[in-house]
Amino acid sequence: MSKGGRIERPRGTHDVMPDEQPLWRRVTSELERLCGLYGYRPITTPVFEDTALFERTSGAGSDVVQKEMYTFSDRSDRSLTLRPEGTAPICRAYLEHGLGREPQPAKLFTIASMYRYSAPGRGRYREHWQASVEAIGSDDPSVDAELIQLYDALLGRLGVTHYELELNSIGCRECRPAYLERLCAWLSENAPRLDEPTREKAATSPLRVFDNLQAKPDFVRAALGEAPTIGESLCEACTERFAVVRRDLDAAGVGYTIVPTLVRGLDYYSRTTWEFVGPLENENATISGGGRYDYLVEEIGGPQTPGVGFGAGIERLLLALEEEGVTEVAKPAIEVFFAVEPDAPRELVAAWLAGLRDRGISADTDYAARSLKGQLTQAARLGATTTVVVTADGATLRRTGSADEQVALDDVLARVTG
Repeated sequence: MSKGGRIERPRGTHDVMPDEQPLWRRVTSELERLCGLYGYRPITTPVFEDTALFERTSGAGSDVVQKEMYTFSDRSDRSLTLRPEGTAPICRAYLEHGLGREPQPAKLFTIASMYRYSAPGRGRYREHWQASVEAIGSDDPSVDAELIQLYDALLGRLGVTHYELELNSIGCRECRPAYLERLCAWLSENAPRLDEPTREKAATSPLRVFDNLQAKPDFVRAALGEAPTIGESLCEACTERFAVVRRDLDAAGVGYTIVPTLVRGLDYYSRTTWEFVGPLENENATISGGGRYDYLVEEIGGPQTPGVGFGAGIERLLLALEEEGVTEVAKPAIEVFFAVEPDAPRELVAAWLAGLRDRGISADTDYAARSLKGQLTQAARLGATTTVVVTADGATLRRTGSADEQVALDDVLARVTG
């Protein structure tokens, strides 16, 4: 951009314009309503955190840490990072504010902006909005199922039908090491069948070779389809817990597919993992994903504390709604609009506007010097159910479905609210 030129939004960001707000708010308000029904309380954490929070929890080998974080040094030379995800900050707040001393689990949620430096695309932004819903302090696998059912209910309430729930267990500290040994041996033996990015993952974080499979070349997906899966190595406790999750989902009528290669892209996940996959046929198809993170609080200096939760992108959910043909909802209408002739007493209009708004009635008038015809057009555009045409010595009330009514200026407020 040349000096003095027009400034536009940064690449990979987007504005949520007034016409888009009704659908946006329908999604977020329904999510907030459901979280309340399930006992989850809102929490707000800072936009930036100590960089170590994400390095410890996401894993040094993760794409988030290696390629995607917005990290900077402040004026005191502290390394800070714009939050790339919501779980670690919520766990940090849980530990810092002693929520572990309250009745468990602490059921918390936030809807906030997240930041990841990656190639922008449809459904992928460098600044995006995400719901993070977390239950910290309980190792009951029924909580896993509750969280999955909550998001499934949200999709149903919003009218999203084209999606699949993929489910897996990736084991725990007891059974995962033996599996990783088998997997590493297989990856080493089959390295020539893999592409370079997958071989790099195999060297730094072997389990992540299965992450984002749909974006890998066909020959890599075919090869990894022959790799040993974690399900063959689960310990008895993980097997039993996974059975409870499936039992509860079956009882709630939530359909799912077990995908043995499903892993999540962050180190803190253990045992139950899941993804809701929407209608997009690309790497951005996942509209929500989550899992259990029983070791995360330990990684940031706390006691061993079980937890489980999910993240759900708002923009991806809106795309899923778009695929269903839901692109807008009814916009809020102005109830009363005052159209004024040039000689109308504007001070009375100001008083009437204040009086109506004090009563909780939405009201507006012209501030653009429109002609009377233009003002009436604006009233219709705003969906006004009552239009008051104000002159120097009186007013005309025009109500939808009723005949015009002539009113003295002193009686306007009483007649409009009567």
